[in-house]
Amino acid sequence: MIGKMSPVKVAVVQAAPALFNWEATVEKACRLTAEVAAQGAKLILFPEAFIPAYPRGLSFGIVVGSRKEEGRRTWQRYWENAIEVPGPATETLGKAARQVNAYLAIGVIERDSQFSGGTVYCTLLYFGPDGRLMGKHRKLKPTAGERLIWGEGDGSTMPVFNTEIGKIGGLICWENYMPLARTAMYGKGVEIYLAPTADTSPARGAALSWAATSL
Repeated sequence: MIGKMSPVKVAVVQAAPALFNWEATVEKACRLTAEVAAQGAKLILFPEAFIPAYPRGLSFGIVVGSRKEEGRRTWQRYWENAIEVPGPATETLGKAARQVNAYLAIGVIERDSQFSGGTVYCTLLYFGPDGRLMGKHRKLKPTAGERLIWGEGDGSTMPVFNTEIGKIGGLICWENYMPLARTAMYGKGVEIYLAPTADTSPARGAALSWAATSL
């Protein structure tokens, strides 16, 4: 039986980052976090790849079998403005969550610092109201041309967090069309289902919805 949940105010932030500038984008995220928390939000969600940007329209000069020099330079800038997890950016974001006593979920481009050093991932970070980085989810299967840019998650980062406002978890953009990925979330008892996206179509945007607690 699904238990009765108490109401909780959530905020879905739909904003543009400071393109390819992680420091300025983190600063903006902290400012917006404070603004919506002042209106009573206890859970705050930012879009997919908010830090440092979703690379819409950029091919980085990549065509099958070759790459252009200007694309290499653009890629380098993108890579340099991806963030390490944990790292200075997560420390600042955690502080922002702690200052407003709210949960914060935000899409970032994560630069791998443990293995390859070169791969970047489309990642969803979760912060608690105590400022702690609770965990992360790496997008399992980048969609279409995203595969030229981001690495694939391996399924080991699909957390659902048991909190006082409900069990929080989610998937990124097109992953929400993947039945088995959703089933994994449902199997973990997700109650507040986050679905951040960078889609600009009227039907989407940064999205948050309630999810069933049983199939």
